[in-house]
Amino acid sequence: MRHRSVGQLMTRPVVAVRPGTGFKEIARLLAEHDITAVPVLDDEDRPVGIVSEADLLLSESAREDPSGLLLAPGLTPGQAVRSRAATADGLMSRPVLCCRPEWTVVEAARRMQQAGVKRLPVVDEAGRLIGVVSRGDLLRVFLRQDRAIREEIRHEVLDGAMGLSPDGIGVTVEEGRVTLTGTVARRSLADVLERLCRSVDGVVDVRVLLEHRTDDTAGLDAAGLDIAALGAAGLGAGR
Repeated sequence: MRHRSVGQLMTRPVVAVRPGTGFKEIARLLAEHDITAVPVLDDEDRPVGIVSEADLLLSESAREDPSGLLLAPGLTPGQAVRSRAATADGLMSRPVLCCRPEWTVVEAARRMQQAGVKRLPVVDEAGRLIGVVSRGDLLRVFLRQDRAIREEIRHEVLDGAMGLSPDGIGVTVEEGRVTLTGTVARRSLADVLERLCRSVDGVVDVRVLLEHRTDDTAGLDAAGLDIAALGAAGLGAGR
């Protein structure tokens, strides 16, 4: 069971600029390629910053209002300097957060969320740009066909991870919503199954309608179950 990687979802080739690229050229590239930001690369194609639409708009927001009706913009000293920049070197936001192609969608999504950014440049082992992954790219996992999700759950979750017969549990998937039916040996297996199914790329929700022959969760917090420990105890008992 593996999440899709950044390398599978990233956009390439990448529209990029150099530190000396001018304001208007950057604006033209954003409009021409229908993108909202461009990475700034040094002479060895390593990202040193990113220029976004928001960075360019600092120039407009810093202008005085001829009518005198608008309050002066509350820019920080750094933003005020950037609002007067004419090239990417002065306009760009830095430092730039990057990721690697082998990262999973979960790792990339968490990094974006923590940093409050909408995209991450993807670099190789030498730090050179090879792609860009955006929020939209990560959301493509939810475009997976229901059939592909069902097959992954049957073969990688049930058989591979849990040691259960794929034909012993009913798995239906509709618009990314998974329903599990049938009977398992122990109630704890149903809890673990739900958690594993929720981790499959493209799954929106999981409904568990499984019966169990033995309730082994009495007095146990299901949220704290240790999957590895359960595996060591013999998950294959449900075959």
